[in-house]
Amino acid sequence: MKEPIKYYSTNLKAPKVSFREALLKGLAPDRGLYMPETIPTMTAREINALSGMPYYKVAYEVTKKFLYTELADDDLYNIVKNAYDFEVPLEKVHDEKHIMRLDQGPTASFKDFAARMMGRLINYYLKQENRRLVILTATSGDTGSAIANAFYGLNNIKVVVLYPEKEVTARQRKQMTTLGKNVQIISINGKFDDCQALVKKAFSDHELEYLHLSSANSINIGRLIPQIVYYFYAFAQLRPGNDNDSIIFSVPSGNFGDMMGGMLAKKMGLPVEKFIIATNENDEFPILLDKKVYNKIEPSKNCISSAMNVGHPSNLARLVALYGGVMNENGHISKQPDYNLMRTDLYAVSINDELTRKTIKKTYDHYQVLLEPHGAVGWAGLECFLEKYGQNYNNKKLFVSLETAHPAKFPEEIHKILNLDPELPQSLKGLDKKQEFIDSCNNSYQDFKDLLKNSF
Repeated sequence: MKEPIKYYSTNLKAPKVSFREALLKGLAPDRGLYMPETIPTMTAREINALSGMPYYKVAYEVTKKFLYTELADDDLYNIVKNAYDFEVPLEKVHDEKHIMRLDQGPTASFKDFAARMMGRLINYYLKQENRRLVILTATSGDTGSAIANAFYGLNNIKVVVLYPEKEVTARQRKQMTTLGKNVQIISINGKFDDCQALVKKAFSDHELEYLHLSSANSINIGRLIPQIVYYFYAFAQLRPGNDNDSIIFSVPSGNFGDMMGGMLAKKMGLPVEKFIIATNENDEFPILLDKKVYNKIEPSKNCISSAMNVGHPSNLARLVALYGGVMNENGHISKQPDYNLMRTDLYAVSINDELTRKTIKKTYDHYQVLLEPHGAVGWAGLECFLEKYGQNYNNKKLFVSLETAHPAKFPEEIHKILNLDPELPQSLKGLDKKQEFIDSCNNSYQDFKDLLKNSF
């Protein structure tokens, strides 16, 4: 019988815990992020067997590698089948270059993949323990609505979401603020990094322990494990069929949770030749990879790919840990990672707003493929990589770029660039007519703490 996987803190000062404990805690007591002590692997035969499977079955086969001792197989199967009842289109653009559209879920964002499974797992454990929880999370655009929808209406869970007042679109905001019931939305007069800092401080505040706080941000390992799945799914659906297959992914990156899901997939054995890490003008990571120097961007730069306006990605600590280094929550690197190996596995590039807009127009004009700003950053990153290294690859090499939100979430920008209005998915229809419920708060921890205490 295999031993259960333990999870350690990236700050290395907290006890190791089970997945259940890591999921319900969110953040480790030493303010580090939980990482699996051992990463399970899948053989080439197991990976090849995923070809042709529906998404939920791929999710079952991949996630049970981590969760086999955490819940019964039948319970896990029912959770993933219930969570993944929507399509995951893989759209060929040209040659073997594809867009994976992760925007078909109930909030039209890739965050649905993590939030729906995570919500069901948390609810599963809370029912077993007959306890309640407050999910406290920060959003730069899509996380909030995905989490709010995933936990909406659950009696034993209260959801509190912080968002930067001026840096989410109206549709992103209304997807969370029109819910009510057990969902509380707080507008912060600041940046996403400010929201994230308030959340992290609340977790380490002993005076708030009575709230039983947990996180649904990508700081929670329960968000990352579901995000491993779609990398396996893309490869399984698109692989040509020989044993030497490999794939290159381009990942638009903000808080780096999506990218970390891919990195864990690679460590599990998925034959990823390279990850293209495409950021917007918040270029702290491309600079780190190039110069081995890390400086947070404070305040973060406001770009049209708003969910990626992150000047200090939380999950960077996990990436550094994966390559043998140690980074704390403030971005201080006390032990350097293996940069040479990182550069072998990763190519990082910063895409400005001008190139983002040009990419949306060019991709639509040339290929009739509609991208939104985040997906356009990913596609532009892929094109930059091919411009620099394309001579090393023939047209049969498999490339997949991630589209992380539905274009209809960014109607003003799309209309400005293409003079068209994206068709609304079902999940976005009728939002404009619904009542909003919003609490406002200054960018002050004491004010935020007082608001939390008064809310419960």
